[in-house]
Amino acid sequence: MAKRVYLFSEGGKDDRELLGGKGANLCEMTRLGLPVPFGFVITTPTCHEFFERGNTLPMLLEQEYRVALDLVEKHMQARFGDPDNPLLFSVRSGAPVSMPGMMDTILNLGLNDDIVEGLARKTGNPRFAYDSYRRFVQMFANVVLGVEGELFEEAISDYKQTHNKVLDVDLSAEDWQAVIKIFATITDWPQDPFEQLKLAVQAVFLSWHSQRANVYREMNNIPSTLGTAVCVQAMVFGNYGDDSGSGVAFTRDPSTGENRFFGEFLFNAAGEDVVAGIRTPQPIEALQQSQPEVYQQLFDTQALLEKHYRDMQDIEFTVQEGKFYMLQTRSGKRTGRASVKIAVDMVNEGLIDEKEALLRVSPEHVETFLHPMVDPSAKSDIVATGLPASPGGATGQVVFSADEAVEVAADGTAVVLVRRETTPEDIHGMKAAQGILTELGGMTSHAAVVARGMGVCAITGCGALSIDYRAGTATSADGIVICRGDVITLDGNSGDVMLGDVPKIEASDSDDFRVLLSWADKHRRLRIRANADTQEDAERARELGAEGIGLCRTEHMFFEAERIAAMRAMIMSESKIERQQHLDRLLHFQHEDMVGLYQAMDNLPVTIRLLDPPLHEFLPHSDEDLASMAASVGKPVERIREITANLREVNPMLGFRGCRLSVVYPEITVMQVQAIIGAAIEATERGYRPYPEIMIPLVVNVREVRLINDIIERTIHEMVQDKKVSVSYKIGTMMETPRACLGADRLAPAVEFMSFGTNDLTQMTYGFSRDDAARFVPQYLDKKLIETDPFVTLDQRAVGRLIEMSVADSRARKKGIKYGICGEHGGDPRSIRFCHELGLDYVSCSPYRVPVARIAAAQANVAVEMGG
Repeated sequence: MAKRVYLFSEGGKDDRELLGGKGANLCEMTRLGLPVPFGFVITTPTCHEFFERGNTLPMLLEQEYRVALDLVEKHMQARFGDPDNPLLFSVRSGAPVSMPGMMDTILNLGLNDDIVEGLARKTGNPRFAYDSYRRFVQMFANVVLGVEGELFEEAISDYKQTHNKVLDVDLSAEDWQAVIKIFATITDWPQDPFEQLKLAVQAVFLSWHSQRANVYREMNNIPSTLGTAVCVQAMVFGNYGDDSGSGVAFTRDPSTGENRFFGEFLFNAAGEDVVAGIRTPQPIEALQQSQPEVYQQLFDTQALLEKHYRDMQDIEFTVQEGKFYMLQTRSGKRTGRASVKIAVDMVNEGLIDEKEALLRVSPEHVETFLHPMVDPSAKSDIVATGLPASPGGATGQVVFSADEAVEVAADGTAVVLVRRETTPEDIHGMKAAQGILTELGGMTSHAAVVARGMGVCAITGCGALSIDYRAGTATSADGIVICRGDVITLDGNSGDVMLGDVPKIEASDSDDFRVLLSWADKHRRLRIRANADTQEDAERARELGAEGIGLCRTEHMFFEAERIAAMRAMIMSESKIERQQHLDRLLHFQHEDMVGLYQAMDNLPVTIRLLDPPLHEFLPHSDEDLASMAASVGKPVERIREITANLREVNPMLGFRGCRLSVVYPEITVMQVQAIIGAAIEATERGYRPYPEIMIPLVVNVREVRLINDIIERTIHEMVQDKKVSVSYKIGTMMETPRACLGADRLAPAVEFMSFGTNDLTQMTYGFSRDDAARFVPQYLDKKLIETDPFVTLDQRAVGRLIEMSVADSRARKKGIKYGICGEHGGDPRSIRFCHELGLDYVSCSPYRVPVARIAAAQANVAVEMGG
């Protein structure tokens, strides 16, 4: 039988998979000789056993941890369940991957009606003893027994109001005894400490599948199969008195990345008071002023830990009667800007190398350099200022609950979640919100830490606002009332809360960001192109590092008013002669746009997809549009209505689109090739170096490709035979249908490149309409029928298998074919990793995802090199 229980003296930092991150780091700090309250860890495989046994603890587990408990008692010189010399425990979760606040914790475990009296006698501090007991009852009842936590908070609030008390610290021992009696009218709790421990271990395991934990894992792509360890640690108490307290600190500033020790401390408070944001803490310098020796010990410890782990650390500590204890260390959550600065600085400091630096930065965090910020010159109507917990600018309608945030945001409405403080149960609302604003809490509160990790703008500790959930209002110190549904703007860089929608400006990059991107380019193999249809998009993409255009959707060039009229007229033409007249007009527009693309992408490839979408997308629908169309082409409205009806399709995404347009109306393809090559000739004559790549969409067999290749080649020959310049071009196909992928070996001789259109390929492989999938995919995810949204992250098992077969089969038939993807998956880091491993040549994504893709491509290459 595998060992299920490890003492802190038996593990180390490399045991994360076995002991969880928290447990492994507690063991490592113990090994380093730091002042860690002793304890033991129940392993993650035990969590798997628990669920396999139908949520039942494995046989003999209790015997195993009782042996460990005896050794902890000897180490701590106290006994669990002994009223005269009580030992109390914290029982915490600890997954292999950090999930701050997402699972359950019980503190002060081991107290009961008799032991609390013994604790009061032993310490000579009855107030501390009964405060600790009521905290245990609150946590145990909520976490283990499932009693609503608000019932206890309301009881405390009512008691304070009745007895003219303002803060929890104002309550005496007698007050807490009275409160505990009130708690007893709400619920019962077990008096046997060993029963408490057994139930607490079960509750922590069960919290692995809590709603908030599931949501957090989905957001952060954490496998649900990991499970959690359980850390059982001897308690130390920050709420012991004025010479005690609890704090959270970071070895570097988690918002800016600046190399300065940063933290917060609450005197006479338990650790959960700091983390939960129940009270607004003081800067860590307050500890330096009151207890300089303790502060120096803390400072030396944080420096040691950062050097040891070679990463910015998030540490939790407690001071009891002037004695310093370490409770936790882990790699700290940080903003996108901070993550880049810390990574670059640590390379310069010699702590890590370039490759490690690249792996330290989340590709999603790169987006913080691209998000809008509040325009400083436009700031007005500032109603309150809090702590700038997570940077950026956010505007939205005010909502006061997580459920309300999800409901209002469902139709695309931007919301700002306003709370007194957030709890892990609010995670779904935080995910839905554009910004988060809390009345209480500090820079290390739940709201701050989670928002930074999510890249969501947040302001915490905004005490100038008084929030009333029942009334649905937030009232400023000046009496300004913000109501549910009002629009406000948050400036996460300054902490300012403003009325209305304040203008934003484009976020700026930094020297560190440019350095990191240069390292990414140095260490990646995949090329990064952009999906761009206009000169403006192409120019922006190139500024962001795009190495060409991987997808130009030519149909997007026709949506402007003047152009769509010509497009509609062409589609509704009733003869080839009539159609050609309108195609001549469209040729002018398309030629002009192509020249702009070639200029923007000088000396880089531009992949241009021939017309692809169902023609019905261009048809007039309203009576007004029908009348306008009739007038412009000189036909009766009824005739236009009749033609429109005849062009409608039952299943347009599988209907008359893509290469089928070229088959039926070759003149459309001729016009597009004339525009593509004609613009290339003009760009060449102007001194640019265009490299057009003509892509045939939605093919199912090689005969389609050959037919359309002939049209393209004939048209090009006619255009260049009398020209003094030559144009280099390629012809390839967009691989969007399963049949094309399965017949890639036959397509290979007829093409020079293959670009996988993963949007349509996913749609046809799954049989999911991507336009309607939002109606049922969330339920598929909730019920674990699929692991991820296949339109967000490439499905490697089926869609990926088709791509893999296509590449292998076509490569075996013909050497030199270029391969890429150009669906939305081209900007998804996990999909990019798959493309790298498959040996594709490039990925193409939206312009603003290009920096993300550059980082992700480098990370994929580095991870493979390092065996990750």
